[in-house]
Amino acid sequence: MSRVFAYCRVSTFDQTTENQVREIAAAGFKITPQRTIVETVSGSVPASEREGFALLVNKLEAGDVLVVSKLDRLGRNAMDVRATVEALTGLGVRVHCLALGGVDLTSAAGKMTMGVLAAVAEFERDLLIERTQAGLSRAKAAGTVLGRPRVLSKVQTMEALQHLATGASVASVARELKTSRQTVMRVRDSAGQIPA
Repeated sequence: MSRVFAYCRVSTFDQTTENQVREIAAAGFKITPQRTIVETVSGSVPASEREGFALLVNKLEAGDVLVVSKLDRLGRNAMDVRATVEALTGLGVRVHCLALGGVDLTSAAGKMTMGVLAAVAEFERDLLIERTQAGLSRAKAAGTVLGRPRVLSKVQTMEALQHLATGASVASVARELKTSRQTVMRVRDSAGQIPA
């Protein structure tokens, strides 16, 4: 016989999971308090990084059923929800979502729903990449220097190269410029002055 678990999550401590527990019970799922995982954590935290969800996964066995009131209880975006449902499916756990008509996400209808979620997740990824690239292009056009900030000024960089060219050690140049050996080595390597 399948065991039934409920996962109920809210984002802040001034919210309560009572409504989620009631919805699950009203849908006909009989869940004991020991099999009801209640958690207060932001949906932006991936399910795999949540303490309560990790405890739940440790309790689950193949053939068990996990019920959530809405998909957003599992994650804030389609990519995270999809990854979570796929991980649970891999464990042999069926996931029911009340907001989707109580559909078992591992059934044929559920797999179709997950296919749509996969398409949405891919769309979200593509949009994120586009926005990131547009932001980088806009920053470059505005003259913003991208990447790690320089540790040494141009004058200090030239000074380091001159000292290295006269045979000074990396450590001594680093001490003189009050920087790390790695910084001096990066300056040396980027100038093509790698010793033989």
